[in-house]
Amino acid sequence: MDLAQRIKQLASKRGITIAELERKAGISNGQISKWNVRSPKTENLEKVARYLNVSLDYLTGNSDSKNTADLASKDTVFTFEGREIPPEDLEYMKRLLRGDDK
Repeated sequence: MDLAQRIKQLASKRGITIAELERKAGISNGQISKWNVRSPKTENLEKVARYLNVSLDYLTGNSDSKNTADLASKDTVFTFEGREIPPEDLEYMKRLLRGDDK
């Protein structure tokens, strides 16, 4: 399975179109379909992988494991809809989950 097919399959499982994925991941319209004939920019590939919550290795076919937890470290970046969650929002979310009133 090539890169664009893998991305299309992952998007389909999430119930979104490629055009929606491109918008939500923050890349130009029509980029993914071009990746069969032209290599994508690393930053665009990372945005798609982040949005789909899979590793770059899985996305590019170098691994069968979708799990990004294997790559997690102290510097883990949390995202929502393909965008990084700011640290202050993460702290607020933690307080909400703990039930803190502060």
